[in-house]
Amino acid sequence: MAWAVALGMTWAGCAQATDGEPLRITRDSTEFVVHTPSGPLVIKRSKTACGAGKGFVQALVPQAGVTPVTEIEVLHALNDPATMVIDMRDEDEPLKTTIPNSYHIPYNELEDRLDVLGCQRLSGKSWDCRRAVNIVAFCHGPMCLQSPAGIASIVRLGYPVGKIAYYRGGMTDWEALGLTTVIGNRPLNSRPVP
Repeated sequence: MAWAVALGMTWAGCAQATDGEPLRITRDSTEFVVHTPSGPLVIKRSKTACGAGKGFVQALVPQAGVTPVTEIEVLHALNDPATMVIDMRDEDEPLKTTIPNSYHIPYNELEDRLDVLGCQRLSGKSWDCRRAVNIVAFCHGPMCLQSPAGIASIVRLGYPVGKIAYYRGGMTDWEALGLTTVIGNRPLNSRPVP
């Protein structure tokens, strides 16, 4: 029963805030019509204290073959020496809050830093990722474009999709659930060895 009160208090902190500007639900839409027994109902997105207004709702699977994960799988991955949980937000270090034991590799730097994920540079932008580590990618939350863009870029370069998990909830859901956060990230020189 105490968990229900705590969860209710957490979600109460995510109250709706309005600024008048329509927010996107998908890349191309700010509303969705649901046909109910009482007639059409328009679903719109409102800015909340817990959710950024930028972006739009991301697919649960950003690339075919990528595994979506929940907080439980992220927690287990944090202790897996063969997995790197990667905060792909493009903010400068140190991050104000992040998931404990995660690494910070901004999504727009991934293409040049695949070596820290166990890939070997062949030439130019060519990589051999046969020995790549498992990764769990996250960013701001369900509307954030950064980790899906980062995943797309490394998949294009040959990173095995079977070694990529995506935590769409990101920092928005992690913090809304009241899970522990830290300042800064784990240093990259202590990365897993494939």
